[in-house]
Parts: sequence; C-alpha cells; structure tokens
Amino acid sequence: MLSNRVIPVLLVKDDGLVKTRGFDHPTYVGDPINAIRIFNEKEVDELALLDINATPMHQGPNFELVQDVASECFMPLAYGGGIRGLDDAKRLFGLGVEKVILRSLAASHLPGVTAIASYAGSSSVTVSIDVLRDGSGRRSLFCPGSDLHGSSDWVGHLRRSIDAGAGEIVLNSVDRDGGMAGMDTGLISEAATATTVPLVAVGGVGSLDHIKEAIQAGADAVGCGSFFVFHGPRRAVLITYPGYAVLSGLLGTVDDVA
Repeated sequence: MLSNRVIPVLLVKDDGLVKTRGFDHPTYVGDPINAIRIFNEKEVDELALLDINATPMHQGPNFELVQDVASECFMPLAYGGGIRGLDDAKRLFGLGVEKVILRSLAASHLPGVTAIASYAGSSSVTVSIDVLRDGSGRRSLFCPGSDLHGSSDWVGHLRRSIDAGAGEIVLNSVDRDGGMAGMDTGLISEAATATTVPLVAVGGVGSLDHIKEAIQAGADAVGCGSFFVFHGPRRAVLITYPGYAVLSGLLGTVDDVA
C-alpha cells in the first residue's frame, strides 16, 4: 500500500469531461465514463469527480450522471458540486459516493457540514478550500457567491471547517490550476501546519517530481487533473496513470515506514 494517495481529479460540465486553467476557460476533453473505465484498468485507488457547473448555475448535483459514474467506478468515489445540504448528501451516498466534497456549503453554512458529518461520519466529509494568489503574493479565498470570497483568512476557514466536522481538506491552488508548472509548496506547508486532518493538495502537477515535492511540503495526498489527461507540449488528450511500481518508488509504501 502506498504511503500517500495520488488521486485523479475529473472536472465535469454539462455531462462532459473538461479541463480548466485558473478555474476558467473549460475545454472539453472527452466522456467522463470512458475516462473512469481507463482509470479502472489502471487500478486507481480513489477518484474525485467535481461538477464545476452546478453551483454557478444554482443547480443541485447531477444525480443521473453520478449514478452512471458510480455504476462504472470500481474505486472509492468522491463527488463535489451543487451539494446544498444533508438531503443531497444522503442521496449521493445512496448512489455509491463514498465522500462528498463541499466548498460553497462550507463557505456559507458550516452547520450544513456538521449535519452531514453527524450523519455519515467525518471520514465521508471533505471540505474544498480554493486559494488564489495574486501578483503581489497575497493569498485569498476563492469562493464566488459567498461572503468569504476574497477573504485573506483562508487558514481560519480551514480550521473552522475541521471544527465543523470535515475529516479531510482539499486545498486547491487556483492560480496553478491547469498550468502543470509545479505546485505552490509554500501554500501546502502553511496548510499542513494548520490542519489536523489529511490534506489533499491540488493544482499545478506536471511531473512525478511535483507530486513528491507536494508530499515533502506536508500534503498527505495529491490530486492531479491535467497531468493524467494531457500528454506532450501540445496537450494531446491521453488518459494515463503511473503504475504502482513507479508510485511506490517515488513515495514509498506503508511497509517501508512501519
């Protein structure tokens, strides 16, 4: 068993698999079901599916798509997008989702996080915290539509989310998203110091070395999107995932540290 998780993160919009840069300019790259079937063959341990259109369009989760995905997914599935509260979470769990990923709900109504954690357990609740770094180096929360959007107190939000029941934090570096030029290890280190639950770092992976650097900075797991979808300088679409031998050589295994 690997010492650290490496998680494909798939973005969907209008039932299609897309990729973004800086959380903008979504580009269609294929059918999410086909991608999931490939990841099944690669024996991926965990997969995250994020609907980037649900909340901006004031819609709930696309339960039909989730049902189709869950029926094809042979690994634990985490889902985020449009989750408005406990009722949506219950329905997602009933469809086979193992974890719900909450961003807007956590930013606007932390008691909703608590309610889901009380129902399903903290291990089934992940809070997503998106952080944007501007040209001057200032970091702020990125959560359009919430009172926290633009706040510099992202560490406080992380801690409050954990207190509310989050059993895991996904930390997204918005300005690194889709760039494949390396992760914000300073951001990861700061979050790792503040968190008491597993930290999943996302944003900027373009090589295996980037994954290792994120782990060394304090991440417990790394989520990758473009790195597992694009290939070569022209970003040709090619769904891939490193083999177990490659990842165990990079990160080590539980037996190595036991």
